Amino acid sequence: MLSETLPEALSRPAPIANAEYRQRRQALMAALPGDAAVLLPGASLVTRSRDSEFPFRQDSDFHYLTGFPEPDALLLLLPGRAEGESVLFCQDRDPALEAWTGIRLGAEGAIREHGVDQAFENAERTERLAALLDGRRTLYLALDSAEARGLAEEVRADLVARQRQGVCPPEAIADVAPLLHEARLIKSQAELALLHHAAEISARGHLRAMRAVRPGVAEYQLQAELEHEFRWQGGSGPAYATIVGGGANACVLHYIENRALLEEGDLVLVDAGAEFDLYAGDITRTFPVNGRFSDAQRALYEVVLEAQERAVDAVRPGTTLAAIHAEVVRGLTAGLIRLGLLEGSVQARIDDKSYRRFYLHSTSHWLGLDVHDVGAYRRDGQPRPLVPGMVLTMEPGLYVPDDDDIPDTFRGIGIRIEDDVVVTDEGHRVLTASVPKSVADIEALMAKRCAT
Repeated sequence: MLSETLPEALSRPAPIANAEYRQRRQALMAALPGDAAVLLPGASLVTRSRDSEFPFRQDSDFHYLTGFPEPDALLLLLPGRAEGESVLFCQDRDPALEAWTGIRLGAEGAIREHGVDQAFENAERTERLAALLDGRRTLYLALDSAEARGLAEEVRADLVARQRQGVCPPEAIADVAPLLHEARLIKSQAELALLHHAAEISARGHLRAMRAVRPGVAEYQLQAELEHEFRWQGGSGPAYATIVGGGANACVLHYIENRALLEEGDLVLVDAGAEFDLYAGDITRTFPVNGRFSDAQRALYEVVLEAQERAVDAVRPGTTLAAIHAEVVRGLTAGLIRLGLLEGSVQARIDDKSYRRFYLHSTSHWLGLDVHDVGAYRRDGQPRPLVPGMVLTMEPGLYVPDDDDIPDTFRGIGIRIEDDVVVTDEGHRVLTASVPKSVADIEALMAKRCAT
C-alpha cells in the first residue's frame, strides 16, 4: 500500500485570507500622505536557457500586499480614491497561450480571487496609469529594486510627456521599502502558522538526511533526501541553495557544489530549509558521517552547542540581537581558548578579533518571506529591541582552517547549529526543536539508523 511505503504528509495550514492582504494594504496607505501613490511591480519569469524558464517565484513585497501568484503584474495603491484604493494590472487573457502555460486569472479573476478593488489587463496599463497618477504629488516605490526604479522612470516620463494635455505628474519619488519592510518584520498569526509549517517540513528533511548518511554517500545524495521531503510535504522546494558540506567543505560558509563523497570519520554540515507558500524554513545541523563523534569533534561541537543554546534561551522581548551576538562571541572565544586554538584572555582575543579566524558571521538574521528577511536591525542608530512577532534564526558556528599551526585533530572541522525562533510575549518558541542537536540525541538517532 502507498501509505506503508511513503512518509506521512503533514496537514497544511490555511492560506492567508484576502482580508489580511487588504488590511496590510490599508495599513501601508494609512502611513502615507493622502496625495501619494504606491507603485509596486511583481516578479517576471527568468530565462534559464533559450526558451525555458526557472520556476516562477513571486516578489516578496508584492506577495505580502496581494497574494497574487502570476508574473508581470503591477499593484497601484491610491490612498483616498473613491473608486477604489487598490488597482492591479495583470497579464491579458490569451486562450492560445494558456493552452501551453496554464490558465491566467485576468482582471475579473484578480478581483474575484484576490480582493483588489479594481483590476485591468496589462494592455491597458499605460493609458490607465496616466489617468490614475494624474495629480498624485509623491510616487512611492521600493528604491532597492532596479525593476521598480526603471518602471517609475518610464511611467513618470510618459506623464511628463502628457503635461500639454493637462496631466500633472508626481513631483517626487520616495522609498516605500522602509515602511513596508517594518510591517513585514512583525508576523501575524497566519504568517506564524506558515512559518511553523515550513520549519516542520524542513525538520522532516533534516531527520531524513540524518537517517540516510553513511560513509560513501555523496553530498548531492543527502541533498536529494532533503529536497525530496520538502516537495513530498507540499513545499515548493528549498528556500535557498541547499548546503551539504562534508569534512573541510563545511568550513566554506556558502558551499553549494555538493559533489564530494562523505568519508569515514568526517562530520557533515547540512544547512537547508523548505519554502512553503513563499515562507522559509532555515535549519543547520552538523553530525558524524559514521554516526559517532570523535573526541575532538565532540569537544568543538559542545562549544558551539553551548553557545547556541544560550543564545536561544536569551531570546525575549526587550533584548537585542547585538547583545546576544556579543555573548555568543564571548562563549565561543572562551571555548577556543579552552581547546588550545587561541591563547590569552577571553577579552583580549575579543578585542583583537582573533576569534574571527574561526567565527566569521553574525549569530542571527530575520526569517520570513525571504530567508534573510527584511527589517532594520538598528533604530535611531542603536540595536533594536526584540518584540513579539519577530522571527529569527540562532546559528553560531566554528570553522577551523586546515593550517599548519592548528592541531591535527581539529583541522578542517566546520560546525554550525541553527534553529528558527519566534519572539513571544513570554519569551520565545523554537520552531525547529524536533531535530536533535545534542551529541547524545544525534548519536542515538543514528544508532537506530545503523540497526535497521
